Amino acid sequence: MNRISILTYVFTVLVFASCAPEEPRDLLDGEIIDLTYPFSNETIYWPTDERGFEFEEIHRGYTDAGFYYTANRFCTAEHGGTHLDAPIHFYEGRREAHEIPLDDLIGTGIVVDVTSQTAEDRDYRVQVEDLEAWEQANGRIPDRAIVIIRTGWGQYWPDREAYLGTDLLGDEAIPELSFPGLHHEAADWLVNNRNIKAIGIDAASIDYGKSEEFKSHVVLARNNIPIFENVAYVDQLPLTGFTIIALPMKIEHGSGGPLRIVAVVE
Repeated sequence: MNRISILTYVFTVLVFASCAPEEPRDLLDGEIIDLTYPFSNETIYWPTDERGFEFEEIHRGYTDAGFYYTANRFCTAEHGGTHLDAPIHFYEGRREAHEIPLDDLIGTGIVVDVTSQTAEDRDYRVQVEDLEAWEQANGRIPDRAIVIIRTGWGQYWPDREAYLGTDLLGDEAIPELSFPGLHHEAADWLVNNRNIKAIGIDAASIDYGKSEEFKSHVVLARNNIPIFENVAYVDQLPLTGFTIIALPMKIEHGSGGPLRIVAVVE
């Protein structure tokens, strides 16, 4: 074999080697924690939505042609169970559900734990001081993080009365609502002092139950920050060291929608 042939052979081997497929990698390299409640007749909705989650079985069993087939139909409001609040939900002209960039729904997660405060006050609102205390213990909130608030309210799901503070339905239930949330000053601090992608909470609303003006919703929505509510099993998350993947139903012109949210823990 002459020198030119040897060089050609070596070049060919290198090209094929560079094109050879790598060992398959698990893109979700870590423990996957489902943060989503299943939708069912137990799903908790805002009291003014009295229909809840409606599920109709269309067919279950073998067809005349001999194969097995199952199909169902469901009907649900956008805002119930584990769900997304799109910015348009509380601010005119902001993003609708289908307009939220995927990059805003996937990112580094942190947990702000206020369970000791909510154990003393079920109407507790997360304060700026709680966020500052988190940073003193864990370092600055990462740029473009997804903040998850742990109130401990998941312990009450799906007990409607314990979770919402009332089992009443309709307008008469609203004055009786009682559960924790995020103070609007803390929402404003996150918007103006940190650069977060999204925020979630393990309670029925980012605003506490007794809110009448929903100021935290407004602050976040005005800044096109998606909100995740009724996030499940937050007690299984560490304070840091995980990635959030939150993929809502892509409803065109939607103000929100059912959300499948998971955490990948390093």
